[in-house]
Amino acid sequence: MTIHHKIDAKTAELIDEAIGELPVKLGSLAAKLGVQVFRATLPAGISGEIKKIGEDQYAIRINRHETVERQRFTLAHELGHFLLHRDLIGDGLSDDALYRSKLSNSVEYEANRFAADLLMPRNEVEKLLKMIWVSEDELIQYASKHFGVSAQAAQIRLGI
Repeated sequence: MTIHHKIDAKTAELIDEAIGELPVKLGSLAAKLGVQVFRATLPAGISGEIKKIGEDQYAIRINRHETVERQRFTLAHELGHFLLHRDLIGDGLSDDALYRSKLSNSVEYEANRFAADLLMPRNEVEKLLKMIWVSEDELIQYASKHFGVSAQAAQIRLGI
């Protein structure tokens, strides 16, 4: 499943492989894409950042003081910038807690959409929505654990 039309076939294959096992192993995917990932103490209100560190090398720093689920979404979001907006990164790009940066709202929306699609693949979400024998709260909690995301991210993706 190709997540976005801007992604080449080789990268789409890596993504398809990664989403074959949930929760998605984002660190492994980043390594296969050639992106270094670090957990770091970032300024208050900054969730993550991506910077060019060499000729064609990039590094992502994730705020170590946020929840693991938040860190996962931030990493997926920054990978979205790497794959979709590499030409816009320049010397670096920082996203605040609301995933806003110096880039346009549409670019941030694309990175958020990419992160949601990567962490919570549509076909898996559709399977969960068929679980009518559970309450909405139970479904949200199950999806949160299943995908390794926050309850809020799961709720938004499930459309509940």
